[in-house]
Amino acid sequence: MYMDKKSILKVLVGCLCAAFFLVQGCKVGQKYQQPDLNLPEKFRGDTLAYFGDTSSISRLSWKEFFHDPTLKDLIDSALAYNFDMKTALRNIEIANKWMRQNRLNYLPEIDATIASANKQYRSKEFGSSPSARWYDRKGTDAPDNMFTYLSQFGTEIGFSWEIDVWGKISNAKEQLTAEYLETQEAKNAIQTNLIASVAKGYFNLLMLDAKIQVAKRNVQLNDSTLQMIKLQYAAGEITALAIQQTESQRLIAASLVPELEKEIVLQENALRILVGQMPGEVKRGTSFEHLFAENKDISLGSPLEIIRNRPDVRGAEWNLVAANANANIQQAMRYPSLSLEGVFGVNSMLPKNWFSIPGSLLAGVGGNITTPIFKNKTLRIKWEVAKLERDKAEISFQQTILEAVSEVSDAVVTVEKLREQLEFARLRVENSEKAVRNASLLFKGGYATYLEVITAQGNALDSDLALVELRQEHLESYVDLYRSLGGGWR
Repeated sequence: MYMDKKSILKVLVGCLCAAFFLVQGCKVGQKYQQPDLNLPEKFRGDTLAYFGDTSSISRLSWKEFFHDPTLKDLIDSALAYNFDMKTALRNIEIANKWMRQNRLNYLPEIDATIASANKQYRSKEFGSSPSARWYDRKGTDAPDNMFTYLSQFGTEIGFSWEIDVWGKISNAKEQLTAEYLETQEAKNAIQTNLIASVAKGYFNLLMLDAKIQVAKRNVQLNDSTLQMIKLQYAAGEITALAIQQTESQRLIAASLVPELEKEIVLQENALRILVGQMPGEVKRGTSFEHLFAENKDISLGSPLEIIRNRPDVRGAEWNLVAANANANIQQAMRYPSLSLEGVFGVNSMLPKNWFSIPGSLLAGVGGNITTPIFKNKTLRIKWEVAKLERDKAEISFQQTILEAVSEVSDAVVTVEKLREQLEFARLRVENSEKAVRNASLLFKGGYATYLEVITAQGNALDSDLALVELRQEHLESYVDLYRSLGGGWR
């Protein structure tokens, strides 16, 4: 039965379309399924009375969690100007561009040759004849040597289209999407750690300020004690040793001031680096109170919420999804591929006939089914390695979850136990202050020695400094708890 060119083209296109829809069910590989996580029902320490049973801390945005306006301004600056954050945002843009490019892989590739010229010359010993038609058109006889063997001038558009038979393109889309989402989670993880670092640096500045105040108060107290001892020495009631030991006690407190001032400058510089600024002074409040939402009506949530809240856990899972998709791609590379190719344009022997239509028109269409046969086991090894990489990603995911749950449990216990230590530290400070007052009164009345006075003052200095440090540790532990639960990236 005779079929014209148009009918043949329709049959060819129809067969290719049928093949396309047929092979959509031939996608190879393993669809991603979340592995069994073996999560506990609650965190260790979740029964502590400090926490309630309503909304989870992790659901609070950092602007709700922190109340100090100065600290909020620092965090805002850090999120806008920190160099790690800027780098993370660029990584997101890169991943997004690759993901958008992958969407076009389902379409054919089209190339255009604007102009091509191909002219070849041969001689009689070549064993071939000249392009007689070319010489006929020129109206001349072909020479024996260096005759025109081939002459072509053309312009054409060609396309190639690989049909996604085994799901290589769709799995590549899944891989790139997972990698894009992983960069999002990497940025969120950087943000949570950055917020925690800024808050801790700010709390450290408050602690150093408080320590300087403690040291200066102790120096003033030692000054008054020293004056009193000098009066008794002048009256002949005590020896010069009392003056020397009291002066030593005063110098201990006084030497803390320059050391703390140095640490303040270093901490300010470190904070300025976090917010992407040159070294300089950092403004801050003057109180440890009401720095963040310390509300007993909030809970830890369940360990399952870590999967939804913690950026590092979510990122580890997206890494597993990408590794699974890559394993599917490497498996599909071992199977046959189906491609369609075509070309359309103009072609002539003489430049003057280049666009002599329809005489110079050309067209072609073809289809290929190719399969690898022997590649030195390269394809198989790549597939097996990709499966092992997927297993590694799953192990890393499980490890990240385990460490996250453990980190929350550690933070819970730390918060609660530091609260208990703070109560004892406050009692110790109150007791030390009473001891200093009583020692001074007894010393004036002649019922205590100067050693008891300076010992009481030394104990007061130590207890005040310990209380300040415990306050800082408690604030930092609460920030660590908030970060470990996945708070801070919203």
